Amino acid sequence: MIASSRPVFRVLALSAALALPHAAALAQAVVAKAASAPATADYIVAVVNNELVTEIEVQQRMGQLAGEAQRNQTPVPDDKTLRQQAIDGLINERLQITAARDSGMTVDDAELQRAVENVATMNHLTVDQLRAQLRADGMDFFTFRSNLRDQILAQRIRDREVQSRIKVSDAEIEDYLAAQRGSQAKQVELNIAQILVTVPEGASDEVVAQKRARIEQAQARLKAGEPFALVAKDMSEDANHERGGEIGGRPMDRLPDLFVNAVRMLPVGGVTPQPLRSGAGFHLLKLLSRAESNPGEVTQTRARHILLRPSAQLSVDEARLRLSEFRSQILAGKARFEDLARQYSEDGSAARGGDLGWTSPGSLVPEFETAMNALSKGGISQPIVSRYGVHLIQVLDRRNVKVSPEQLRDQAKAALSERKYPQAYNDWLDELRSHAFIEMREPPL
Repeated sequence: MIASSRPVFRVLALSAALALPHAAALAQAVVAKAASAPATADYIVAVVNNELVTEIEVQQRMGQLAGEAQRNQTPVPDDKTLRQQAIDGLINERLQITAARDSGMTVDDAELQRAVENVATMNHLTVDQLRAQLRADGMDFFTFRSNLRDQILAQRIRDREVQSRIKVSDAEIEDYLAAQRGSQAKQVELNIAQILVTVPEGASDEVVAQKRARIEQAQARLKAGEPFALVAKDMSEDANHERGGEIGGRPMDRLPDLFVNAVRMLPVGGVTPQPLRSGAGFHLLKLLSRAESNPGEVTQTRARHILLRPSAQLSVDEARLRLSEFRSQILAGKARFEDLARQYSEDGSAARGGDLGWTSPGSLVPEFETAMNALSKGGISQPIVSRYGVHLIQVLDRRNVKVSPEQLRDQAKAALSERKYPQAYNDWLDELRSHAFIEMREPPL
C-alpha cells in the first residue's frame, strides 16, 4: 500500500472516446475493444510512485505504436515486444509527471486553456461539448485539466533536467569548428528555381495522374521555348511562383538531397530533363547559379511555427491531422498562420504569432531544422514531429550574415548539445527509475 496526499489520476476510456475519430484503423480496433470491454477487464498493470498504469492504457498505447509502425512502413513488433514498449513508455511518462509535480513548476491559466481548447478542436467539439463528453466517460473537468497540466509540466521539467546534464568542453567545440571549417572550404552554394505541382498526401492514382499531366504540360511549355520564370509564375504551386520559382541561394547541405543530386551535373541555366517526385509533389528545377559560399558567413532563417504537444488526450496522429487542417486553411486563404498560432500553439512564441525570430544553423532541433531548411521563403511544411511535439513551420525570410568567433562557438555548442541530448535524456530516466517506487502487478485471476 502506498500512502499519498495526492489523488491518483487515471485516463481510462477517456482517451479512447476522444481519440477514436482520428486514430488509424488498427489503433481504432484496439481502443474500441478496450473501451467496450466490461469494467472487470481493466486492472492495474503497474504502480509508479503515486501513479497507476492500467490495462486499458496499455492496450491503447499498443494500438498507437502498431499504427505508427504501419504508417512508417516499418515492421510491427510481436505482441510481447509491443506490450513491453507500451508499458515502458507509460512508466516513463508517470516518472516524469511525478518529477514535474515535485519540482514546484507552474502552468499559467492561459496556456492551460489553450491546451483544453486544442483537445476540443481536435475532436470537433466546443469546450462545453467536451465537458459533456468527459462527464459521459466518468471524468470531471477538473481532473481532465489536471492531466493536461501534468503533461505540460512534464515537458518543461524534461527540458530543464536534461539540458542541465549536458556538458560541452572547449576541446569539443574546437574540434567541431575545425571540422566545420574544412567542410565550408569545399561548400558550394546553389540558387535553384522550381516549378512545383503539389500532390496531396494519400492521393488516389487518378489524382496523381492528373498532377503528373500538369507537370508534363509545364515541361512541354519549357521545351517549346517559354521562359522558366514565366511558366513557374503561371503553373507552379509553391510560395515563390511570383518570383519565377526562385528558391534563393543556399549551401548544398541546406537543400534536399533530391534537389542537389538532380542539378549536380547541370550547367548554370540548365533545367532537369525529367520531373522529380518528392513527398510534396512533382518538381522541375532550373539551376540559376553555382558559387562558393563564404566561410565567414552563415545563412540565418526567420521562421514561425504552431506547436501542438501530444498527451494522453491528444495523440501524435491527431496533432498531425489538426495541423494538416490548419495548413489547408492557410493555403486556401481561409485563415492566417499567425492567428492560428496565437490561438492554438502551445509554445512561448504563441503571443508573437509563432515567430521564432532569426535562427542560425544548429540552434534548433534537427527534425525541425531539416524541415525548415527544405522550405522556400513563404513555404509551409507538412506537420513535423520533434521531441517537443508536432510543428507546422513557415519560413518568413532568409539572410546571409557575417558571424563573430563568439557566435560561431555558441552555434557549435548548441549543435554539440543537441547531439548529446538523447543520451542525457536516457541517463535522466535511469536516475528517475533508480529513485522511484515501481511495482508491477499480475493480471487478476
